[in-house]
Amino acid sequence: VKPYAGEDHELVLMHYFMALNYLRMNQFDEALVECRRINNKLNLLNDRYEKKKNRYKRDAFAMNLMGIAYEASGELNNAFIAYRNAYEAYDEDYRKYFGVEPPLQLKKDLLRTAYLNGFTEELEWFEQKTGMNYRPQKKEGAELIFLWHNGLGPVKSEWSLNFVIEKGQGGFVIFKNDEMGMSFPFPLPLSRNNGNRGLGNLKFVRAAFPKYLERKPYFLGGELLDGGEKFPLETAENINRIAFKTLEDRMFRELTNSLLRLALKQAAEEQLRKKNENLGVLLSVINAATEKADTRNWQTLPYSISYARIPLQEGNNSIKLKTTAFNQSESEHLFNFYAEKGQTLFHLFHSLESLPVAGY
Repeated sequence: VKPYAGEDHELVLMHYFMALNYLRMNQFDEALVECRRINNKLNLLNDRYEKKKNRYKRDAFAMNLMGIAYEASGELNNAFIAYRNAYEAYDEDYRKYFGVEPPLQLKKDLLRTAYLNGFTEELEWFEQKTGMNYRPQKKEGAELIFLWHNGLGPVKSEWSLNFVIEKGQGGFVIFKNDEMGMSFPFPLPLSRNNGNRGLGNLKFVRAAFPKYLERKPYFLGGELLDGGEKFPLETAENINRIAFKTLEDRMFRELTNSLLRLALKQAAEEQLRKKNENLGVLLSVINAATEKADTRNWQTLPYSISYARIPLQEGNNSIKLKTTAFNQSESEHLFNFYAEKGQTLFHLFHSLESLPVAGY
């Protein structure tokens, strides 16, 4: 009945798709605005949360994409700053929370723009940090940034937990689930009627929550082929893991209040049933209908985003995408690109294939 507000990562990724549209039209300034909005949105969302902030607090891939857009528009200083910020976010956040390492291509871009800007100290520092040595190469022809959206992100389902309610001292109640090792103490206001704490004789409460179910991608990896040269597609964003972590963070923020609200509703139902059985049954139906977990979500998001930067020659270019499936079978797609000297082209390809969802 209510409009779907969206999970935090869904609100953020809307700007990514808008940025893609602008990049495809070579409107770099507009694309950069959308990239900046990604991290601005994350800052605004996390500022609202006093406790248990999101582990998804900055988007490394958005910063990486900003660097690519800045470099394509000739702003090398800003490109270096964006690449540096992206590397730090991958190194400090993405590796720990989402299992994504800084892409090799990002390291190359970071070293190259440090060199082109004349940042000698920064170049030496990042060479040591990345374990790479930069060798200047003359840039000729054009470039292609190929973005591969692989599979589909998770879908939501419902799960429920039983919590035992224990009355504590000083007006506190404790919601406990020993199986999951959960314990949430919560102070209750006095009832206006008789001074009790509003829960009556309620001993336990069953709460429904949304959960994600993974849709594993059909393809495990991919690479681009230009003649005899190969360019691996590197994972830059694991949307599946971001979705799981974001929902988990939200659940822990909202769990205590949700349990208390549900317990009070069930206590009210019990009291009304004592006075009028029919009204008690009606309230029970209403409570059951309104306590269903919201299982809506953006189901066409990809499972992950990978990318590669490959050189193009002036004129026509024939590039082949080869993907490898979970059963080691291979698929190929052929693309033709016409490039002008100095141009940076952007192309997106989405493989929609996914494996069946277990338990859905």
